Amino acid sequence: MPMLGLGTWQNDAPDACAEAVETALDAGYRHVDTAQAYGNEAHVGRGIAAADVDREEVFVATKVWIDNLAYDDVLATTEESLERLGVDYVDLLYVHWPSRAYDPEETFRAFDELVDEGTVKRIGISNFLPEQVDEAIDRANAPIFANQVEMHPLLQQEELREHCAERDVELVAYSPLARGKIFEIPELTDVAEKHDVSAAQVSLAWLREKGVTAIPKAATEAHIRDNWESLTVDLDDEDVAAIDAIDRTDRQIDPGFAPW
Repeated sequence: MPMLGLGTWQNDAPDACAEAVETALDAGYRHVDTAQAYGNEAHVGRGIAAADVDREEVFVATKVWIDNLAYDDVLATTEESLERLGVDYVDLLYVHWPSRAYDPEETFRAFDELVDEGTVKRIGISNFLPEQVDEAIDRANAPIFANQVEMHPLLQQEELREHCAERDVELVAYSPLARGKIFEIPELTDVAEKHDVSAAQVSLAWLREKGVTAIPKAATEAHIRDNWESLTVDLDDEDVAAIDAIDRTDRQIDPGFAPW
């Protein structure tokens, strides 16, 4: 799984979404993340098809919404996701949240069946707490490949990072720029000035230092390329320590059905 991907949450304007995906892939991205709930799988699929990149080179991830997590619904709606995306398989299929229709035994029975069929290459979870990670590992036959959660310098997820690392589960960070709040954090802007880069690049480089994959949303070519250039930013130990020492927490995504 490429350590930098394109997030597409709240990018549901058909042409703009497709163009963002195409631009990102042509710029070098090889990881695109979407979800049933985003309402843009078809637009993402258009962008993948339009890019000058072979499908096999693109790591495509989507998520099953919380209303669709019963066994039969997982199978039916995943097929619909594949049709909208215009692909024969997805590289990673997530349980979007451990909520509503989620039943570990039945949900993962369906996920395992999709892996056996070859329409899903890997299975993942999203917004799972440590104890729920363990339960998923116990219930699924296929390995739990990744847990996608909100993570950024204002929500550093130390406990979850350690827990997932011990269980060989990758961590994927959504909202890695804290929905723009990172531009207001002196510790980040100071490091950015030191390296003559953007605060966004610093946040993404910090996540990479932690071994975490980031999927920042970007809708314009300028932001897509700025995020991509984070791969060339090398933070030193002093930089990482300064960011690690940020002592305030600001979670951006907190729906009523969240498990915390």
